[in-house]
Amino acid sequence: MKTFACGDVVPGCTAHFTAVDEAAVPSLVAAHASADHGLATVPPELVQAARGALVSV
Repeated sequence: MKTFACGDVVPGCTAHFTAVDEAAVPSLVAAHASADHGLATVPPELVQAARGALVSV
């Protein structure tokens, strides 16, 4: 299992995501980025930062 806290990348955001593996996280994060942060696409540098912030649970 992997977890991601958006606030680790976007200060002030309280969203958290948990998925069975790393491959399942990007779609959750992309949907959140669009709905809550207004990003139509997630920039590559933000994707890298999110990958670096993944934690095994």
